Amino acid sequence: MDDRLLRTPEPKPGDVLLIGAEASVQFAGDRRLRFRVISMDRKPTYHGWVWLTGYVIDERGLAADRREIFVQRRGLHRLPKRQPTAQPTKERT
Repeated sequence: MDDRLLRTPEPKPGDVLLIGAEASVQFAGDRRLRFRVISMDRKPTYHGWVWLTGYVIDERGLAADRREIFVQRRGLHRLPKRQPTAQPTKERT
């Protein structure tokens, strides 16, 4: 597992998660995805499992597909937030 990943017991809107085999076998191997959380369903379900609604994030970092997924909480890994890059300033003349 990548050291940059942070375990996340409670996903929050805006979190970007790595969803892989630890979360559900359907996301094993090349089916692993990055997922930006919109909401988490609070209805009771199987112990340790949760329904998440959000967007699959593509290679360019853009939302590619809205999905609802059923995953194990213990298998969710939050990716660190990206730091904004400094914009070059124009020199005044």
